[in-house]
Amino acid sequence: MSDKKLQVIPLGGLGEFGMNCMALRYGDDIIVLDAGMMFPDSELLGVDIVTPDFSYLEENEQFVRAIILTHGHEDHIGAMPFLLSLMNVPVYGTPFTLALVERRLDEHEMREDAKLNRVKPGQKIDIGPFLIEFIHVTHSIVSSVALAITTPLGVVIHTGDFKIDPTPTDNILFDLHTFAEYGKRGVLLLLSDSTNVDRAGYTPSERTVMPRFEEIFNRAERRIVIAAFSSSIHRLQQILTLSARMGRKVAFVGRSMLSATEIAHNLGLLHIPDNLLLRPQDIMSAPPHKVVCVVSGTQGEPMSAMSRVAVDNHKSLRLERGDVVVHSARIIPGNEKGIGRMFNHVARRGAEVVAGTMSPPIHVSGHGAQEELNLLLNLVRPKYFVPIHGEYWQMSKHARLASHLKDHGLEDTFVLETGQTLVIDAKGARKGEKVTVGRVCIDSGSLDEVVEDMMIRDRRHLSEDGFVIPIVAIDKNTGKCEGLPEIVSRGFVKLEEGSEVMTAARQVVARTLEVSSKEERGDLGLMQEKIRADLKRFLSKSTSRRPLIMPVILEV
Repeated sequence: MSDKKLQVIPLGGLGEFGMNCMALRYGDDIIVLDAGMMFPDSELLGVDIVTPDFSYLEENEQFVRAIILTHGHEDHIGAMPFLLSLMNVPVYGTPFTLALVERRLDEHEMREDAKLNRVKPGQKIDIGPFLIEFIHVTHSIVSSVALAITTPLGVVIHTGDFKIDPTPTDNILFDLHTFAEYGKRGVLLLLSDSTNVDRAGYTPSERTVMPRFEEIFNRAERRIVIAAFSSSIHRLQQILTLSARMGRKVAFVGRSMLSATEIAHNLGLLHIPDNLLLRPQDIMSAPPHKVVCVVSGTQGEPMSAMSRVAVDNHKSLRLERGDVVVHSARIIPGNEKGIGRMFNHVARRGAEVVAGTMSPPIHVSGHGAQEELNLLLNLVRPKYFVPIHGEYWQMSKHARLASHLKDHGLEDTFVLETGQTLVIDAKGARKGEKVTVGRVCIDSGSLDEVVEDMMIRDRRHLSEDGFVIPIVAIDKNTGKCEGLPEIVSRGFVKLEEGSEVMTAARQVVARTLEVSSKEERGDLGLMQEKIRADLKRFLSKSTSRRPLIMPVILEV
């Protein structure tokens, strides 16, 4: 390979949301920018997360010098344990980002071996032929950075996720000055976030949610429950500040919420006034008008803290008539039905639901709209431009947005998809060869449960352990089970009517239904997960086999 050639190799995140991962290669040196995951589609039964296929990096392992992280959202760091299990190379990121990575590595007992290097905005590091400067940007998570990567052919700027917030809650402004300085000196290539390219104007500042929260706090006569992303430290800080001012104590509920707030507090990114926090176990004994609960599980995920609160199945928090439940998060496409069911359960408890689009807003995006994307383009004025982070139509729209720069130094724009490389050399920029990419499905979140081809996995699973279908009829009006559950199986142990395993399996399903509340039995998605988990545990213990379990719930 010629030393005069720079390759941009997208391994995930172009033409799709999630799995953001890109490699830059110059000669025999490769750096990796982010390593994210995505959550599976509903049809991927038994799959917990999806990561990029890292085959290209495996094949070129001896050339991979480092992994550089822009921020701590799961779609940028979620695949780190799986990538580091393939190659243990140095990792660079801000302290908060690396603390979130450490939490994921702890789950896989990999933390001790990881080579994590903390950096801060304004710092520069040398890695082979690359000089990398970390530039502070504002986003919905703290400690986000863009990357200015100086290569022998010129400067490559990777924005990561960003919006240009003029009034950030921590008063640390988006570093427009550094972007402008690079623009004056000349930028070879800009890679820029396309998430909100379809939104006109500017994305509102994080501070614009405060008036809506103040209105809710002023009128709420009882407990306030706020569902929010645990990574939204700016949002959590505003809630803490307002709660202290209004004389309410704050309880954090949910594993990810407790973990993220502890990390942020330890790093000095979240300031908690003295005597403000309330232990989850003390929520129900405290005066309701003096309590604010901040809960994880904004997307209606089965068994998340907010979903369990909604169906009255949480050990620490129970909704009561007159409580106010605030959904301070965006609805990720595909989750509408689950979130709608969650809101229905909340309303049945007599609580008020505050959600959706309103003015002032209860949630604002962390991604820049058209005017912010234009501002960055005008500051950087790149020679070549590649939109990133979005569906293909969004990246195409971002490319058209940049067309006005053709009279100001922009020579070409490339709309790439995952796997389509870009090559830059003395002759200019052009699309190069495609590399192997794809999705790797992770079952049970374990490093050794990787499935590279779902069809092969399912066929092998069915051939070895068969499948079991528990069939349950539930009266949708009363929530009661109509008769005993039926169980159908193929390729598993012979489940004859009256056999011990059959009888015990039916009793397990019946018991799951019996201990579930009426609200839970009315949530088909939640009941399917509970039945699948309980039956999987029983069959694995009693037969040492793991059949594919597909519960069927009939509403009658």
